Amino acid sequence: MSTKETQGKLWSVAPQYWSTYFEPFFLPIYKHVIKQVEPGENSFLLDAGCGSGLFSHMAISNGADVIGVDAAPGLLEVARERNPGNNFMEEDLESLPFASDSFTIVTGFNSFQYAGNFTNALAEAKRVLREGGKLVIGIWDKPEKSDATNILKAIGSLLPPPPAGTPGPFALSEEGKIEQILQSLSLKLVHKAAISCPFIYYKLTDGIKSFMGTGPAAAALNHVSEKQVQQTIAKALQPYHLTEELYHLENSFLLFIAEK
Repeated sequence: MSTKETQGKLWSVAPQYWSTYFEPFFLPIYKHVIKQVEPGENSFLLDAGCGSGLFSHMAISNGADVIGVDAAPGLLEVARERNPGNNFMEEDLESLPFASDSFTIVTGFNSFQYAGNFTNALAEAKRVLREGGKLVIGIWDKPEKSDATNILKAIGSLLPPPPAGTPGPFALSEEGKIEQILQSLSLKLVHKAAISCPFIYYKLTDGIKSFMGTGPAAAALNHVSEKQVQQTIAKALQPYHLTEELYHLENSFLLFIAEK
C-alpha cells in the first residue's frame, strides 16, 4: 500500500473529530498566512493537503479561487460540505494532476511531511506554481516546543516501531531541513515565523476526541481497543489539566513562505 493510500485511510477514520476538535487550533497560523500572501480575487490557490477545508474556506471567503487536494476521502467529504461548489480532489502530493505554472499560491499545512518523499512533493508544488508565485509550508516546530508532542508520543507507545523512513508529524521539523530543501529546489525563502497555536479543551472528552481524530490514533486502533487508546490520551492530557475540566497545551508551529 502506498504512503498516500495508508495516510488517506488513517486520516479518514474520524474526520469529524479532526475538523471539530483539532483543526480549529491552527487558526493563528491560517490567519497569519492570509495576512502575508493576501489571497484575493486574482489569486488561484492550491491547498495541498487541504484536510477538512478550513483554510480553503478562509481563502475562498477572501476572494481566491481554490482547489483542494488530499489523500483522505473522509476529510475531503467534510471539506466539500464546508465549501459547496468548490473542487476538492483525492490526489497524491507527489503527482498533482495540474499543468505546470497553474497557481499563484500553493499552501501545505501539516501535509508535505506525510508524502512518501517530501522533496518530491515540494518539487511538484513548485512545478504547478507560477513564476513569482508563493509556496506556503506550515509544519510542527521541534517536538520539544509543543505539549501535543507528549500526547502523540503516548499514542505512539501503543504502536509497533514504524519501518525506517516512515513519515511522521515532525519529519520536517529538524533545524534547517526546510531551508535546505527549498534551496535545492531554487525556491527563495521570503518569510519565516514561529506561530503559537495553543490547544484549549473545556472538557476532557473534547481533548480525547481531538487526538482520536489524528492518524496516529487511527493506526493505534489496529493494535489495541478504542477504550485503551482513549485512556492513553486521557492519561497523557493530565499534566495539562488546569481547573475543573479545563486543559491547556502550548504548541509551536513553523511557517515558511517561499517564492518561485
